[in-house]
Amino acid sequence: MESRRVSVGDAELEVDVRGAGEPVVLIQTALTADEFLPLARHPDLGDNYQVVLYHRRGYAGSSPVEGPGSIERDAADCRQLLAALGIERAHVMGVSYSAAVALQLAATSPECVHSLCVIEPPPVHILRADEFFAANRQLLEEHRRLGPALALGRFLGRIVGPDWRRDIEQHVPGGVAQTERDAETFFATDIPALMTWRFAAEDARRISQPVLCVGGTVSGAWFEEELQVVLGWLPQAEQILIPGADHSLALTHARDLAAATNAFLRRHPFVG
Repeated sequence: MESRRVSVGDAELEVDVRGAGEPVVLIQTALTADEFLPLARHPDLGDNYQVVLYHRRGYAGSSPVEGPGSIERDAADCRQLLAALGIERAHVMGVSYSAAVALQLAATSPECVHSLCVIEPPPVHILRADEFFAANRQLLEEHRRLGPALALGRFLGRIVGPDWRRDIEQHVPGGVAQTERDAETFFATDIPALMTWRFAAEDARRISQPVLCVGGTVSGAWFEEELQVVLGWLPQAEQILIPGADHSLALTHARDLAAATNAFLRRHPFVG
């Protein structure tokens, strides 16, 4: 894949486009810039679709960013990126933070989204969402006291485990160094964006496209409960759980995710 920078108004986003066919846009999540790279490279997608993989503001080769961001701005950036690439509509995928961006995009710009795949959206709508927000406030305090490098290590040690560096590097060589370079964006921009996102059932009702909700069987109660909320909002949604996968499933179970995604996209082509 060859990357290039594409203007989206007041910023430029680094984008890779490969393959041919119906476009599939992979919205980059928070923290790990290339978490979707194993999926983008899998032949189930790359051999059958035009795969659009890009970095959001503040990540890798995209324009820098300062201060809090917003889910709405990220969704607008995705819409403008598609327009700049000459793509009228696409299959849209998001994981964790970027699943929120994908939901926002489908609700506010439905003409751009043919189908939607959301992988373990952030648990901001569950009954215990206060626990999630408290954990994020703790992250912000650790970032303030320790700086991005040490706070990053503590965070990934908790959610991935003590071998987080090895696990990331195994699936995305160079990913650890990139994650460390981008950590300030995660703490200063993405966490505040997620904590101020307002999206509810009435917003979800604007989503009429086919939807696939994906989770891992060992991701934990927060993400399991959030998937159930989204499934309750979207009666047309299908669900698939990947055995043995946790919240890092886009990295660790790319083959299973690619197979599930390919099957879903084949059931919902542009024409048919």
